[in-house]
Amino acid sequence: MSFQVTVQPSGRQFECAPEETILNAAIRAGIGLPYGCKNGACSSCKGKLLAGKITHGAHQDKALSAADEAQGFALFCCARPHSDVQIEAREVAGVGEFPIRKMPARIARLEKVADDVIVVSLQLPAADRLQYLAGQYIEFMLRDGVRRSYSVANAPPLDDDQNAHITLHIRHMPGGVFTDPLFTTVKERDILRFEGPMGTFFLREDSDKPMILLASGTGFAPLKAIVEQAARNRSERPMTLYWGGRRPRDLYMDALCREWAATLPHFHYVPVVSNATAEDNWQGRSGFVHAAVMEDHPDLSGYQVYACGAPIVVESAQRDFVARCGLPDEEFFADAFTSAADLAGAV
Repeated sequence: MSFQVTVQPSGRQFECAPEETILNAAIRAGIGLPYGCKNGACSSCKGKLLAGKITHGAHQDKALSAADEAQGFALFCCARPHSDVQIEAREVAGVGEFPIRKMPARIARLEKVADDVIVVSLQLPAADRLQYLAGQYIEFMLRDGVRRSYSVANAPPLDDDQNAHITLHIRHMPGGVFTDPLFTTVKERDILRFEGPMGTFFLREDSDKPMILLASGTGFAPLKAIVEQAARNRSERPMTLYWGGRRPRDLYMDALCREWAATLPHFHYVPVVSNATAEDNWQGRSGFVHAAVMEDHPDLSGYQVYACGAPIVVESAQRDFVARCGLPDEEFFADAFTSAADLAGAV
């Protein structure tokens, strides 16, 4: 038995089994509903229930409050149907372009670029490659059904690249079931399994609007892929990267960003540090990274914004850019990193 889901205003339809979420059924059907964490923490998949009955699984109140639910809003990543339903959602073109696959990968290189950040380079099977859009992520499949998600930090390899790798920027989360071993016992040539590509955070190449790229911490990873893709395409769209960290050392690829600023004609870089100490001798911008954007761009009405990083940074940016700087809500694209600790707050 399955139920029919109709997406408005497009009218597209797909089948959803009672035990699966509306989002998972949409992904399986190649329907581009927006999403991020898939765990009820980020609200990227929030839309409206127009008709029918659903129940919600565990989720965070900040992603969907009781007041939201009373007004007919739903989180499709944790909503299961109990009848045929009609939903309202802004579909994302291009999401179904590449199939989601399960693949093995060998660790080709581990490079520690900060005390708590490691760059993982993965080699895929010979004559096989992962097709994805710059900005998307993969999910590692661990034991007991546990999964961990990480953004791909490089643009999709070219078809003739015989040594294609995908790279990830992974921050150590003390006690983490994946990052503890990664920073201690995992070694080069070990085999991991993942599924991907995932996510609706990627470069929209059908626009010519100037771009603000907003990163905190390892949220730099998918933005790095987006910059590389734009540079490869010789895009003439202005791009300004604002990268925020607590200390200068958190900007672990600062030299690369400065090189881009020196060599890419339409790229600008603004590093922002919130908690520099005297020993850092920091001479650059200070404070909250999204506040720096607002200082430089009080009118964002003609921009696109791509934001990635800690949920508090992404949420503050979206709220303030739209309310105070005139950014059209549909031109804010985000991927909030939600850790297992974040998800533990689901109710």
